[in-house]
Amino acid sequence: MLADDGYLIERLRTGDDSAFEELVDHHAAPLLAVTRRILRDEEEARDAVQETFVAAFRGINNFQSESRVGTWLHRIAVNCALMKLRVRERRREQDVDALLPHFLPDGHQDHLSVRWSESAEEILQREQACALVRQCIDQLPEPYRVVLVLRDIEQLPADVVAEQLQITRDNLKVKLHRARQALRTLLDPHMRGAM
Repeated sequence: MLADDGYLIERLRTGDDSAFEELVDHHAAPLLAVTRRILRDEEEARDAVQETFVAAFRGINNFQSESRVGTWLHRIAVNCALMKLRVRERRREQDVDALLPHFLPDGHQDHLSVRWSESAEEILQREQACALVRQCIDQLPEPYRVVLVLRDIEQLPADVVAEQLQITRDNLKVKLHRARQALRTLLDPHMRGAM
């Protein structure tokens, strides 16, 4: 956050165009990163960032000065990206069940998970593994991918995510749990090979 964000907001409220340029210059890159992770489409991500700044400009008089500008813009960007997802009705919701562990009648997994040879932290530190994780996250059905991105990558609070996705907190917990299980299923063949 810029030390003079508060001053920038005051300049924006008075109609100073250069203040808007400064705000965009400082906050556009992190907002674009967020919208890219949610939307997985460069053009839509850029549109969401543009819509974020338009919404911020229109609502500048409602901005609470005790809030952080970056946090306020981040929330607007997430909402803009989620709105784009809601509008994007081209794809049907895919079933995540095929990616979840299967259980035998006695309650045990039919295919036991094995310990990975490296800790998840060690794996994620490697650039190649990060790309693999991103690729596997991208394979998740959209509703599960979005929940995982907002909670585990963006680290938004559960209440905020549930509100933004217009689902109950319990529904959010179930989707997040299923998304994590599905992600593990997608990663498992690659992690077994690392042994």
